[in-house]
Amino acid sequence: MARRVAVFTGNRAEYGLQFPIIQAISEDPRFEYYLLVSGAHLDEAFGRTQEEIEADGFHVYQEVKLEMEKDTLYATARAIATGILSLSQILEDLRPDLLIVYADRFEAFSAVITGTQMGIPTAHIEGGDITEGGALDDSVRHAMTKLAHLHFTTNEEAAARVRALGEEDWRVFNVGFPAIDLITRGMLASPKELEERFGIDCQQPLIVCTQHSIATEFEKAPEQVSPTLEALEILAEDGCQVIITYPNNDAGGRRIIREIEALASRRVPGIQVHKSVGRYAYLGLLNLCGKAGRGVCVGNSSSGIKETPAFGCPTVDIGPRQQGRLRAENVLEVGYDRQSIIEAIKRALWDEEFRDLCRNSKNPYGVGDAGTKIAEVLATVELDSRLIQKRCTI
Repeated sequence: MARRVAVFTGNRAEYGLQFPIIQAISEDPRFEYYLLVSGAHLDEAFGRTQEEIEADGFHVYQEVKLEMEKDTLYATARAIATGILSLSQILEDLRPDLLIVYADRFEAFSAVITGTQMGIPTAHIEGGDITEGGALDDSVRHAMTKLAHLHFTTNEEAAARVRALGEEDWRVFNVGFPAIDLITRGMLASPKELEERFGIDCQQPLIVCTQHSIATEFEKAPEQVSPTLEALEILAEDGCQVIITYPNNDAGGRRIIREIEALASRRVPGIQVHKSVGRYAYLGLLNLCGKAGRGVCVGNSSSGIKETPAFGCPTVDIGPRQQGRLRAENVLEVGYDRQSIIEAIKRALWDEEFRDLCRNSKNPYGVGDAGTKIAEVLATVELDSRLIQKRCTI
């Protein structure tokens, strides 16, 4: 009898990383999958990326409503609460054999609380990572680890941390970073497709920028993103092509959007703004910034740390949001200073020694096939009391 697997997604970046897992499960006759879509996927202000999921051919079983009307930590707490209320009824009706949640966001936190409190075996992906930069990610991620029953990590350092939290060794599987599956399969836009969609010249320097708010400093979000936008405007005037995407819907995110839209309203030649470009195009842009062209990833997104090594793409990481995260040698770290950002971007674009280092740096996040590894574990693990009744090894 096929296992009923509920997969929760609440954010565009998270879904992009889950894609190989959902694909592997949907193609495996040992499963029936039920995709639960929430958060920014349902919000027009952030691109309503549920449409991207449906365009990929996946069936959305149900939307999970949560309230996130304001731009504060108070609103985040209420979003978690309303997510639990919505999801508990859905899971009560569905009664899945397994629930899959990803990473460290507040939407997924509501899902792991709901699933584990309802006695549903819950698999958590990307536990054990560290981001010490004030985004609340570490606290949420480690809490999700302690709640979940199965752990799929992206690197051995993370797996060791999960075990150090007292998790039994048989529950922990180091499968690598799922996004690498897409990259090794070539599931990304070609330079020609990017030229047609964005109107860019693939022979000219390109800057791809995503900068998120930091939850513990969300009120400072406008002043933290302003130096970045000022630097991008100056570089655009010098001939760089700039593609800016919206931040996540975290506390402070809408404040960053207002700054981005103020820049967009000035119609600076060479700068374009998108709510979301989609996984396929985004990976193509990183490829173009790396070995396929000349560019740089800028901002404080985890993608600048985790996806870019696979493309030999330089990254300028701004501020402390990704502090402590495992990284390759392709990352330049700078603070919230316009001139420092400009100098780092120029080095990433034009310093051939550094670009050679980026092209040849070792990727610490695996070689691909995470999706099939995860599916195999979910298909074969015993769904019994031993799985649900956790022991602490410490």
